[in-house]
Amino acid sequence: MAQQGRSGAGFTGKRCFLTGAASGIGRATALKLAADGAELYLTDRDAAGLETTVADVRALDGVVAEYRALDISDHDAVAEFAADIHATHPAMDVVMNIAGISAWGTVDKLTHQDWKSLIDVNLMGPIHVIESFVPPMIEARRGGHLVNVSSAAGIVALPWHAAYSASKYGLRGMSEVLRFDLARHRIGVSVVVPGAVQTPLVNTVHIAGVDRDDPNVQKWTERFAGHAVSPEHAADKILRGISRNRYLIYTSVDIRALYMFKRTMWLPYSVAMKQVNALFSRALRPRTARR
Repeated sequence: MAQQGRSGAGFTGKRCFLTGAASGIGRATALKLAADGAELYLTDRDAAGLETTVADVRALDGVVAEYRALDISDHDAVAEFAADIHATHPAMDVVMNIAGISAWGTVDKLTHQDWKSLIDVNLMGPIHVIESFVPPMIEARRGGHLVNVSSAAGIVALPWHAAYSASKYGLRGMSEVLRFDLARHRIGVSVVVPGAVQTPLVNTVHIAGVDRDDPNVQKWTERFAGHAVSPEHAADKILRGISRNRYLIYTSVDIRALYMFKRTMWLPYSVAMKQVNALFSRALRPRTARR
């Protein structure tokens, strides 16, 4: 495998817990942390992918102290893994909530399960991790850092993202509170707000009520994927953001600009988002539905 570049962010010897380590941003971040000399604690619900990441980290002479395949929406599984880790290892220095799922759709097409699964994984999952790993960090009194990966859909009103945004806005809101709650314990908090990142999620995202195999839909989803940054680029941004104690970490300049547009020019932003919504709805409407 190709040698992973060092981030230069100073993670040597730091105990780092990561979710979503089997693929995408989680895997890229784990490999970069390994190259920086971090001690890794990894999880993902994809057991085979997690094993591959662990093997690749060790091929870099990196240290994976503990790893376990689990679903972060399962509170008992997260709590048990945390208890097992803390029974034989000190508290973490860095906790990174990277795992997540996505689904798009209008409110008349989204199912109750769509809403529930997004909240369970994207919001309750990180809460389970925070409950299990942050109190020991506080008790250890060594400071540290908490990273929650939200989304561009956690700061702006992207079309058809109501359920996804419910989970990602919630994660960002919680993080903003924790930013101040944890400051007295010298635990920094960062929220990552990626736009498109070239991960399996981009190509497999569930779009409620839409046929992903429709040629018109494929054209637009491929166009979306064409603007995606690499997981390695996103991982670099995250690690640099942690080292600088940044609250909001952007993985691409377009999301930073869009958020500034929203904050400083609300009326033009509102008009633009209405137009984008109409375009999005036309683009993702399968041809068979137009007859």
